[in-house]
Amino acid sequence: MPESKGHTYSILLAGGTGTRLWPVSRESFPKQLVKFNGKDSLIQNTIKRLSAVLDTDKIRIVCGKEHLHGIASHMEELGIASDDKIICEPCGRNTAPAILLAAFNILKHEKDAILFVFPADHVIRDLDSFHKKLKSAEGLAEMGYIVTFGIKPDYPETGYGYIEGAAELFDGAFSIKKFVEKPDAETAKSYIEAGNFFWNSGMFAFKLSVIMKEFKGYQPEIYNKIETMMIKEDAITREAYEQIPNISIDYAIMEKTKKGVVLSSDFGWSDIGSWKSLYDFLPKDPDDNVIVGDVITEDTKACLLMGNDRLIATNQVKDMVVVETEDSVFISDLNNSRNVKSIVEKLKKRGRPECQHHKTVSEPWGCYKVLEHKNGFKVSRIVMDPDSILRVGDNDSLVKHLLVIKGQAKITTGEGSRFLKRKESIVLYEKENAEIENCEKEPLQIIEVDIDSQR
Repeated sequence: MPESKGHTYSILLAGGTGTRLWPVSRESFPKQLVKFNGKDSLIQNTIKRLSAVLDTDKIRIVCGKEHLHGIASHMEELGIASDDKIICEPCGRNTAPAILLAAFNILKHEKDAILFVFPADHVIRDLDSFHKKLKSAEGLAEMGYIVTFGIKPDYPETGYGYIEGAAELFDGAFSIKKFVEKPDAETAKSYIEAGNFFWNSGMFAFKLSVIMKEFKGYQPEIYNKIETMMIKEDAITREAYEQIPNISIDYAIMEKTKKGVVLSSDFGWSDIGSWKSLYDFLPKDPDDNVIVGDVITEDTKACLLMGNDRLIATNQVKDMVVVETEDSVFISDLNNSRNVKSIVEKLKKRGRPECQHHKTVSEPWGCYKVLEHKNGFKVSRIVMDPDSILRVGDNDSLVKHLLVIKGQAKITTGEGSRFLKRKESIVLYEKENAEIENCEKEPLQIIEVDIDSQR
């Protein structure tokens, strides 16, 4: 499909949090940024499989502002400049507003391109078949159809939505009879037996002019609100964006349009929506175990065992999930592991930080890790990237001790600037602030101790 590179844009939807993959996926570090196979993150895999047939300079990624830095960093790891390619939503409003926001962005550069839409956190095994389907979808889109990729189901999955196909048109595309919600097991089985139902993959292809016309006709409120915002981009505020209806592209357009078709596809697709789906996708050892990290097994079969810092040892277990991170361990029956979402809801209600972020938190200037946090004090390790700046302090009650353990820091306070080398430190008292700059070409490491003077 090399002839398509100049005429197509890819919209990657990266707004989810992946709560069913807790404790690895968190609100501040969602599953699209996780490197489950140890090499590439899900969003990097998505970009790589598109790069052979679509122009990476014409990728647009829609995400929340809190994930901007992480996504930009993962793009740049692939050698792709993130400038002007990331579109931030002030808050999540589902897939219809996200797609329209990207479409208006592309309209500034292209009057009538072909747009492909892909969730940024899905996986695909058979790239050759995938690329062939992209070519088929492009041809259908050129003809004015709105194409959704329907995956041929090979078992009665209850975690996916389904699309019922009607009459076959051509090139493996069917007219759409209806979209159906996630079914129960018996209904899913009947869909498999019927033979004309497909898993709803959430991937699309359409002409820019066509989707704009459909939004304007079927969702004028969303269209008008986003059009008004895009006239002046600083108008895309949280207050304004929250007024946009929270609605999926399926409900907003696909269930209403007369131009929709479902393209029958079979390229080893998975949405990696649960630990079970990740287990199904990843390679297994002779005992059908998926093992990641430091793991020792004894009489262990058909398990997903994923470690991070500590040793995991199992004995006489079967069909289990064990996932270890720095601050949490999740253990579940494999087939019911998607219920971890309920645990995340309990963590949120209790105000637990484990649902929001890991102990190691990435920032635009580097990262920090909380080593210990008890009543009255907190100890953290700060790692600053070369040529980065961090501003700290200015707190009514905290006394902050900063000790350089690697590199050299330039510290600027109200009294001027000074350089701190390894083993040198500075104390910032209540309401005092400082600017830390790493002027070196190597990472700077600092131990920070915060003491609450009012405790």
